[in-house]
Amino acid sequence: MSTLKHLSFTLLFAVSFGFSQNMQKGFTYLETGKYTEAVTFFKTVLDEYPDNKTAKLCYGRAVGLSGDSETAVQLFTNLLNQYPNDFEVKLNYAESLLWDSNFKSAKSYYEILIEENNQSFSALLGYANTLSNLKLYEDALTHVNKALDLSPGNQNAMTSKKYIYLGYAYQNQQAQNYEKAESLLKENLGVFKEDKDTLLNLANLYLIMGALDKATETYNILEQNPDNKRTALNGLALAQHLNGKEKEALKLSEQAFLSITDTTDAVEIKSTTERYVQALIWNKKFKQAKQLITNLVQQHPNENWVLALRATLNIYKSDFKKSLADYNQILVNDSTSFDGNLGKANTLKALGRYDDALTSANNTLKFYENQKDATQFIKTLNNQFTPSLETKASYSFDNGDNEAYMFQTNLEYPTSTKFKWLAGYGYRNTSNTVTDAKASSNNFSLGLTYQLLPNMTLKGTAGITSAKVDTDNFTQFLTDVSVQLKPFKLQVLDVGYKREIQNFNADLLDREIVMNNFYANYSLSTNFNLGWFTQYFYTTQSDNNARNLLFTSLYYNILAKPSLKAGLNYQYITFKDQVPSIYFSPERFNAGEIFINLIKDETITKPKAWFYELTAATGYQFIEDDAKQSTYRIQGKLGYKFSERALLNLYGTRSNIASATAAGFTFTEIGLRFKWYLFKKPVFRK
Repeated sequence: MSTLKHLSFTLLFAVSFGFSQNMQKGFTYLETGKYTEAVTFFKTVLDEYPDNKTAKLCYGRAVGLSGDSETAVQLFTNLLNQYPNDFEVKLNYAESLLWDSNFKSAKSYYEILIEENNQSFSALLGYANTLSNLKLYEDALTHVNKALDLSPGNQNAMTSKKYIYLGYAYQNQQAQNYEKAESLLKENLGVFKEDKDTLLNLANLYLIMGALDKATETYNILEQNPDNKRTALNGLALAQHLNGKEKEALKLSEQAFLSITDTTDAVEIKSTTERYVQALIWNKKFKQAKQLITNLVQQHPNENWVLALRATLNIYKSDFKKSLADYNQILVNDSTSFDGNLGKANTLKALGRYDDALTSANNTLKFYENQKDATQFIKTLNNQFTPSLETKASYSFDNGDNEAYMFQTNLEYPTSTKFKWLAGYGYRNTSNTVTDAKASSNNFSLGLTYQLLPNMTLKGTAGITSAKVDTDNFTQFLTDVSVQLKPFKLQVLDVGYKREIQNFNADLLDREIVMNNFYANYSLSTNFNLGWFTQYFYTTQSDNNARNLLFTSLYYNILAKPSLKAGLNYQYITFKDQVPSIYFSPERFNAGEIFINLIKDETITKPKAWFYELTAATGYQFIEDDAKQSTYRIQGKLGYKFSERALLNLYGTRSNIASATAAGFTFTEIGLRFKWYLFKKPVFRK
């Protein structure tokens, strides 16, 4: 946020020199900002007239305003010693403290000057600017208004007032006092009609608040001035992006980019080009974005904004190592870079280097206190390693007269970013209303996950199931051991072994069939919206049967926000032995379906907001040599996120796809799920 760091006072010196001492040329240099020339001019005057007070004052001002504030302070200190009662000298000494960023000393000194003369416009305005630099904006506004009472409409004071308002609003924005920030910016617009800086700050505030409609309205006001049209289009493109309308964002950004001419300001060329490349990336037009970035690298080698664009492109392409290299170079160039620090944090998180990611995010906050994106990143990352309890309760039934009540609770308790304890308890009660068969089971498990390498995570649980059935009671050992690998970018592979008891209904639980599952899950994503998931199970059972199960899904991501995808699923099952009187065990089973899936992900949903998921699928199943049968599947979820730590959702499913128990049946389940983060942050964080 820009604030005035110095104030040019009007020099009202009574000059009574002869023609050889005429200093009007030097005064003109000062008034027109030609400070280097002014230094040379007044130094020449002082060489000839070393005791001339006016020349000394002007020389000190020229030195300070040209950038050598330390020397200026010393010059005015000497003058103050020479003229201890001269108010004009005192004012210049106070201002030199401002140039030197010695704001605390300047504040104390201006207070002395105001006590000496509370009708001094220069003292009041200098004090207001000092308070502004100390971020004491409320007092700054009071004193700049006092200065304006003495000199209504004074341009220097009006400029100071504008930037004090902007600074005060930004301070409240950083503290997330958004309503106060909005009020201050609107007050500023009341004084400075359609001011570009204020409109941009207001629009940016609305973007941060998520008030995208208000942001768009503000950019539209800005656009009414032809001089601001390109800037407004860049802002409108960002608003559309945040609203999930990527095509519209690209259209607006392209309009701004194509309007660049040879006379366009260099700063505006940079910001417009930057937004256009970003819009290409948002729309996954990676080839065009790469070509533009390549040209920019040649034109602006090692410039941070270009490196940041290349890093962003590589993040979207999941080339995280390349992205990390660019962010590291940005931080070599400028250790305070916001893009460098927070961009590096996001990249490290994607690489599984969570501790390093937190360090980078905290570095961001060292330079940008309370910055919303950085604080939200830390909250999200901390949630990932905060102990949580998840509980589900459900009721299910099918047209085979089976009913089941289920309760499941799972505890995750991370003790570091690499190690997590797991515990679970489940209860299932199932019955058949026709045969009057009843059974229940209690499952207990303990386990852990350990991130051995950033791209390799081990997971293991072990426990027991205690079953109570009509004919007997029994206890069996349960386990699930797997390793998750990320062998290449955009790919995930899980390989594992799972021992479980067949407990779909009371009759199956009564038979105490132990299933030993050897499984693999493979997921492949692409940069062109296509995805592929495949799952394979080989199962040996305690009744000497064996099963092969293959499921594969090819899908296309249509939308990102909310997530909308559609695709094809195929499932193949075969059993070694066919025992249809006991459970569904065909020699050959094939099923294919088309599906559509709509998700508003709970992890990205803001507190006090709804999330949802809906899947609808239809197709055919082929059981051995029987005629094809049509199938359908509907799954849904609707939930509410009460806070960052708690959410609740209702879920349900209905399907007529053949299961492990029977063909030609329908199955329905409804349930309730509650998830609660036990603490505000990870237990291993201080």
